[in-house]
Amino acid sequence: MPFDRELGELADRTRTAVAMGGEEKLARRRSEGVLNARERLDRLLDADSFVEFGMFARGLRPEVQDRSPADGKVAGFGRIDGRPVGVISNDFTVLGASSSVVNGKKMRHVRETADRRGMPLVLLGESSGARMPDRMGASGRAILGQDPLEFRRLRASPWVSALLGSCYGSSTWYGCMSDFVVMRKGATMAVASSRVTSMAIGQEVDPEALGGWELHTGTTGLVDVAVDSDEEALHLVRRVLSYLPSHAGETAPVAAVPAGSEEMSRTVLDVFPESRSAVYDVRTVIGCIADRDSLFELKPRWGKSLVTALARMNGHTVGIIANNPKFKGGAIDVDAMNKATSFLVFCDSFNIPLVFFVDQPGFLIGIEGEKRGAPGRIMNWMNALSQVTVPKLSIVMRKSYGQAYLNMGGGRYSDALACWPMADLGFMAPSLAVNVLHGVKESEDPQRFDELKAELARDTSAWALAGLYEAHEVLDPRDTRRWLIELLALHRLGKAVSEHRLANWPTSY
Repeated sequence: MPFDRELGELADRTRTAVAMGGEEKLARRRSEGVLNARERLDRLLDADSFVEFGMFARGLRPEVQDRSPADGKVAGFGRIDGRPVGVISNDFTVLGASSSVVNGKKMRHVRETADRRGMPLVLLGESSGARMPDRMGASGRAILGQDPLEFRRLRASPWVSALLGSCYGSSTWYGCMSDFVVMRKGATMAVASSRVTSMAIGQEVDPEALGGWELHTGTTGLVDVAVDSDEEALHLVRRVLSYLPSHAGETAPVAAVPAGSEEMSRTVLDVFPESRSAVYDVRTVIGCIADRDSLFELKPRWGKSLVTALARMNGHTVGIIANNPKFKGGAIDVDAMNKATSFLVFCDSFNIPLVFFVDQPGFLIGIEGEKRGAPGRIMNWMNALSQVTVPKLSIVMRKSYGQAYLNMGGGRYSDALACWPMADLGFMAPSLAVNVLHGVKESEDPQRFDELKAELARDTSAWALAGLYEAHEVLDPRDTRRWLIELLALHRLGKAVSEHRLANWPTSY
């Protein structure tokens, strides 16, 4: 056969590349129930859709060239639900998937192609950080910063990261730059490993405390969702992409409407309490109004008094920002403020209309919030909201007090605002306002207190707001789904793509 020698060499080199770090390391991963870099791509991508770039890349230094197949990062392009994506899967069995000059070129090529050609970028993170001794000394400094756009996000297309092991260096940086991050429990994400950190600060550091899933889903908010396995993480990557457009120049794909969605919307009063002081979980309310089983919550363990979620209305993707009285009575704390701002940026950048479900007693005030810069966070939120150009619809279900009335889409900060008949709008709760405005306490003069409270409450009703044409509609809660579907269709007419004024907003601050 012609070219037997050359084709034989190609086959040998291919076998070496796909063998990754060798059978012993791969077997160890199998025994731990962890997928390897190539298995992850098999689970993530549509069957037979992966086109690999850089299979025969090797480490730059002579001493590692014979033990660095694909230079520790499996990269290329494939399809998810028929749509093209760029993918980078870190191979920890090869030099800990450490970042090098050569695999940095691979990553840059895939990243730039995804941005330029309009496809999502998926990053499967597991990395020991920078490769040593490549980064040591003056020569190591010289290879840094050769791509001045490496850490700039203009959100031309969605980035999704899965943190699936020890993630330091580039896996951390790209995770923090991504629009959605899922983490396998047991994985870590930090600036440097616990070993390096322990030596730097002179004390033992637990990897979980340094950068585990509980920290990042509950305290830092850098991770959206934590799951138990690689397979679950990859499933969520596929799921979140199903809600998103491939790039910022188009709208999200339209899904079929599940059977029973209309019937569910008629049951909303079964889960919304009649008592004005009763606690409830707003996710059950949204679950009645959105397409059945379409609610996909982001950051559920962080800033819990505010829900941010993707959902569908009549098959179309929407972004949900909702106060949740189940936590802190719905009072908005600093984490919830940051969570809202981040979500506004995300939705506006990818042409996702916003729906606010409002039931909040205001911002959570106190010394701790002031120490964390609450006033600045409130204004960050307002700054972002004022620049959003996707459609914004607001439903005031119950309370909407103080400045937060505007942050939650009140006034001219939404394209349409509807109230439920039980809506209560004012600067603060009428019972508190009686004391603040009139100095009357219920315990001292209950009759006068009740009279003043009733007077203040009349001016804060849905009817008062509608009378001033500040509310555009007063809705039977059971008609909310219909109203939202009609208004969203109206606002899709003409220009469905945002002006993307927030595309270069920082990914965290």
